[in-house]
Amino acid sequence: MGYLGENIKKLGFGLMRLPQKDGVIDVEQVKRMVDLFLEAGFTYFDTAWAYAGSEDAIRQALVERYPRDRFQLATKNAAWINCKNREEAIAQFDTSLKQTGAGYFDFYLLHNLGEGRTRYFDDYDMWTFVREKKAEGKIRHIGFSFHSTPEELDAILNAHPEAEFVQLQINYADWENPAIQSRACYEVARKHGKPVIIMEPVKGGMLANPPETVKDIFREADADASCASWAIRFAAGLDGIITVLSGMSNVEQMEDNLSYMKDFHGMSDQEKAVLDRAQKALQAIPLIPCTTCNYCAKVCPREIGISGSFTAMNIHTLYDNVEAAKGQMQWLVGGHGRKTADQCIKCGKCEQVCPQHIRIRDELEKVANVLL
Repeated sequence: MGYLGENIKKLGFGLMRLPQKDGVIDVEQVKRMVDLFLEAGFTYFDTAWAYAGSEDAIRQALVERYPRDRFQLATKNAAWINCKNREEAIAQFDTSLKQTGAGYFDFYLLHNLGEGRTRYFDDYDMWTFVREKKAEGKIRHIGFSFHSTPEELDAILNAHPEAEFVQLQINYADWENPAIQSRACYEVARKHGKPVIIMEPVKGGMLANPPETVKDIFREADADASCASWAIRFAAGLDGIITVLSGMSNVEQMEDNLSYMKDFHGMSDQEKAVLDRAQKALQAIPLIPCTTCNYCAKVCPREIGISGSFTAMNIHTLYDNVEAAKGQMQWLVGGHGRKTADQCIKCGKCEQVCPQHIRIRDELEKVANVLL
């Protein structure tokens, strides 16, 4: 029996990066992934109003195909995205109910608190709203996701003890990262007695295919284990965890995750030592810490392919392959109708919403100089 009275195993299905076919979510593949997930005994699904097409896809793949008591469904309210008043922020809840067809949400999160985004939830009195919906039975558990400093997290939890859980970005690469402060934020949540849902355990997929120096460490320890498995098991082994969300994008990723999480019992001291070596090797390589959440894309007036540009630049940094990096940028930026890094007007709006605190304008200038 897990936290908050829910029977939740340590792997959750993150629905931010669902498989696509011809530019739209491949619902048939999602159905297969849902079936495998539930058959293995896992039950937690995480979507959001802001994840384009995700709520609709999970209605088709899960809600319309299984009894409501077979799963827990979480979604999120992003009051800071294009909401001019409380009514528009509240409307996101009704939209989510309609798109998912779920009837109620097991977990409802105020989405991406931190920095300038936090005030929207206070200004629109969204905390009162979610408490009212919980009293009505439309929400079972109230919480929030968070991207900022441990000091701000502490302030929010002091102001809102009604939050039952916190969703944090935690992975072995960011555990001691001064920009993300995963360990410090985790410790604040636990100090307040709040259980934690982990997001970005594989850092937007980057830790599924880490640099060769990191891969060599994992191969030496266990030649058959995927790199992603080390990342997810690190997160799942922490105390006070409700579940670890993995944004699986195809059946193969689902099958890999299920293979080592179905009977997860924690990591041995020897395995923890391997992770420590991998952390040190990774910290020696300077990368742009983009997780492709694409919050920047929602506010960029020039519609620049920021995350695609950063993915391409990281490929160049890791593999010293300019042609491969340019090929990735052509697909991830131009192929998705976005403008290139040299079109940046340096307005800074992107940096105001970036959960990773990236100096996006400076990094785009480097991309333009190296890859364009």
